[in-house]
Amino acid sequence: MSQAGSPGRAYDFLLKFLLVGDSDVGKGEILASLQDGAAESPYGYHMGLVRVFIPGLVLGIPFLVGKESGIDYKTTTILLDGRRIKLQLWDTSGQGRFCTIFRSYSRGAQGVILVYDITNRWSFDGIDRWIKEIDEHAPGVPKILVGNRLHLAFKRQVSTEQAQTYAERLGMTFFEVSPLCNFNITESFTELARIVLMRHGMDRLWRPNK
Repeated sequence: MSQAGSPGRAYDFLLKFLLVGDSDVGKGEILASLQDGAAESPYGYHMGLVRVFIPGLVLGIPFLVGKESGIDYKTTTILLDGRRIKLQLWDTSGQGRFCTIFRSYSRGAQGVILVYDITNRWSFDGIDRWIKEIDEHAPGVPKILVGNRLHLAFKRQVSTEQAQTYAERLGMTFFEVSPLCNFNITESFTELARIVLMRHGMDRLWRPNK
């Protein structure tokens, strides 16, 4: 974690996050929908269902172009309680042949977003494998669990309750998100940033001055 020391810097903290999960779970959709300078909702993050059911809709969300390395990269800045947090976001492809690449990029990561597709049971079952990989190569790094494509809840194969129970058992915060509706996208990244900063002793930033 890096903290900007100069008041002229464009950010207060710099964090490196990895998006991890099987291929085709929509990690690129999530990155593409995260807006620079976004702030979390004043109402907090949301659990439950997004009331958007659009069968047959082709998502009009721009995908990041896959590179030969198997890694997509994006930098963005979010606002957390008035603090500017610059995020370096690395999206691994999720394909088996890129496991060695994941091991390389996991070094120095301060947080991990574990992503599955709520309409794909297999992608949820694969989270255990990714956690094992993370614990081996980035032990102790804070993790959150994200169920993607909530706007396709009518095709759901993984219940909210099951995923919530799983996350609680492993001590992770859980979100269901929709890039199409921009639902819980900023909130999930902001919450992980908060967890990371508090773990590094930055919780004093949010305590009232005595």
